[in-house]
Amino acid sequence: MTGAPLESWVPGAGPDSGYGVGHLPYGVVPVDGRRRPAVRIGTWALDLAGAESAGLLDAGGAFRDRSRLDPFLAAGPAVWRAVREQLTELLTDPGARSWVQPLLHPPGEPALPFRVADYVDFYSSEYHAGNVGRIFRPDQPPLLPNWKHLPVGYHGRAGTVVVSGTPVVRPCGQFRPDAPGRPPGFGPSTRLDIEAEVGFVVGVPSRLGSPVPVDRFAEHVFGVVLVNDWSARDLQAWEYQPLGPFLGKSFATSVAAWITPLAALAEAWVPLPAQDPPVLDYLREPEHQGLDLALAVSWNGTEVSRPPFATTYWTPAQQLAHLTGNGAALRTGDLYASGTVSGPGRREVGSFLELSWNGTEPVRLADGTERTFLADGDTVTIGATAPAAGGGRLTLAEVTGTVHPARN
Repeated sequence: MTGAPLESWVPGAGPDSGYGVGHLPYGVVPVDGRRRPAVRIGTWALDLAGAESAGLLDAGGAFRDRSRLDPFLAAGPAVWRAVREQLTELLTDPGARSWVQPLLHPPGEPALPFRVADYVDFYSSEYHAGNVGRIFRPDQPPLLPNWKHLPVGYHGRAGTVVVSGTPVVRPCGQFRPDAPGRPPGFGPSTRLDIEAEVGFVVGVPSRLGSPVPVDRFAEHVFGVVLVNDWSARDLQAWEYQPLGPFLGKSFATSVAAWITPLAALAEAWVPLPAQDPPVLDYLREPEHQGLDLALAVSWNGTEVSRPPFATTYWTPAQQLAHLTGNGAALRTGDLYASGTVSGPGRREVGSFLELSWNGTEPVRLADGTERTFLADGDTVTIGATAPAAGGGRLTLAEVTGTVHPARN
């Protein structure tokens, strides 16, 4: 563990704030009616476009006249490190206060900080996959034969990735016939669910035909966002065979508005459970490590679950290696997510499918109401913390969404 955390002169940005100078997540904020790249410090956002234009920061022009983070993400690790070092100096040196303080603004309304190029969702938690198997295939082994040999995943829809706070409209679609010989039905989903996940934002692209090895993960991935991959379980159950998730998933995926850079998570890497049987060579890592993120899921203000990310079976580096193993190219702004994060306990699961055990065990909320799946008007918030330098914890930006009625 590193020494004592650095102190910032910004009010409210102490080491216990969750957004101290050791964190510095990136997003975009409104400044004079325009969206501008920013870094969060305490309850404030530092206008990076203004800082670079004023000569306080050198990012090679990545922030000037920009409304998203894409050019900075594409600039690569050397620029990421240099900018982080410059920001740390500006935000800890009292002598820089008079220059920097005019560039601090309230974060304002959340906005998607990067253009999502592609979206891939994985299935990396053995506890989640096992629970799903026990629910839907009670007379068979919980895990399918391929599960421990490759990180199972599917390609989602980048165009419906939305920023935290965006309303989630209840989707419509086909669902299973209610009796043999009858046609399927069509209408609003009645089994709307969440999936608490951790997402990884790609900065540096790769060349088509060239896989990205596990040891090159940090050369391409910039940082981490919390993800809610909303799921319509009744639509999914009817449509997924034989090609997998489609309309039951593609209507909305919510992501946090601030990206925590990998550099802020240096203290959060921990060994993951051993993989048995041994994985193939292209998935074998020098160190089998994942992030010790403590997630929390709140349903209408009631905390209902605390999924531990450090229990996942497949690591983000393995997921990236498999994603590109066939030569698929990475693009700046690619987002790939862990899949539902679940731990061994019922109050450690990342979906309401598991929490209510497929609707058979209702969940009681603080207001006395009971739920199995989501009702219109329900709000779900996913938060997380991670170990930080000096023994404290940093706070990842939360992802939240409220269910609105179907528009059929």
